[in-house]
Amino acid sequence: MSEHRWRRRIANLVRRSRGIMRIAYFGIRFVQPKYSIGVTGVVINEKQEILLVEHVFHPSLPWGLPGGWIGHNEDPAQTVQRELKEELGLDVEVDTLLTLQLTEHRHLDIAYLCWPRNEINQLSFELVGYQWFAQHALPRLRPFQADAIQRAHDILKSRALQ
Repeated sequence: MSEHRWRRRIANLVRRSRGIMRIAYFGIRFVQPKYSIGVTGVVINEKQEILLVEHVFHPSLPWGLPGGWIGHNEDPAQTVQRELKEELGLDVEVDTLLTLQLTEHRHLDIAYLCWPRNEINQLSFELVGYQWFAQHALPRLRPFQADAIQRAHDILKSRALQ
């Protein structure tokens, strides 16, 4: 029997017995690597300043972009909106995806360009404070976050030239 016919027979069997694929899916999920996913927002105000927050639980590099962990079945853009609302009371418009980075620790970082819609009106227990920084006056940041900020400014420059 030709290879094509075998594929057709397998496809017909799977279509008749959908439970087979459900079992296969759970088996695959058991052996596949798992990842944590963090989402950050590069929030830029009308003065072209970047919002950084001072984190309670980041002792070596306390200043960084606001964000957090993605929830189960949550869209990353919705995650950044939710996290900024929870941590700062800040509503943001999510503009564009800036960058993704997979670390050696099975962690995926995602960064979005965001625009504030209101003033910051609260601080969660995870934050000591916040500040708006000019790009030339940023404190030391994690490389991923510095790269995301640079990409945001590159996008803004290219938009200004259009």
